Amino acid sequence: MTAFPLAAAATPALRRDALARRGRRLQYLTIGWNFAECIVAVAAGWLAGSIALVGFGFDSAIEVTSSLAALWRLARDSDEAARERADHRALRVIGVCFLLLAVYVAYEAIAALVARQAPDPSTVGIIVAALSLIVMPTLVHFKRRVASQLASSALEAEARQTRVCAYLSAILVAGLGLNAAMGWWWADPVAALAMMPLIAWEGIEAVRGRTCCD
Repeated sequence: MTAFPLAAAATPALRRDALARRGRRLQYLTIGWNFAECIVAVAAGWLAGSIALVGFGFDSAIEVTSSLAALWRLARDSDEAARERADHRALRVIGVCFLLLAVYVAYEAIAALVARQAPDPSTVGIIVAALSLIVMPTLVHFKRRVASQLASSALEAEARQTRVCAYLSAILVAGLGLNAAMGWWWADPVAALAMMPLIAWEGIEAVRGRTCCD
């Protein structure tokens, strides 16, 4: 008679373990992609003199840090007592990552506009950003499902940062494309500035411990 309640009680725990494993796999994929994206984007941006492209590469490095925080959170999911504390701490780390990115992008973009720096066209940068437009939304879809099912604010915030990366990809493609096709040198730093308000808002909300999961 007691076997059935025990089995029923074990089922949610087993389901959480499976979700946590799925979440870790998604984070490993994110780390691998963003590490490669960071190296390529920063190198291409440095060669082309593109602030937006370098900022995009820096965003990839920030995303790696956020994914590491999410992995740390997932590693503690089986411990119910530690789960909530880990969620709050990881959420604030991710929020700080957002804010660091916002400050960097704003500074570099304004400096480029003041100096009137014209980046060279970067085919590699456009290709990397275009590929990110495919990879990032796919990761966001599955990450948000895991975050929702585990009711984790930190994982939700990290998924939203991945979504921001997709937005940055779209802005970057537009900025680099306009520069390459029309010679609009200012499109690159303006595209970089367009990234900043969204990034800063997400960072402030995360540092406050607030996400849509709340």
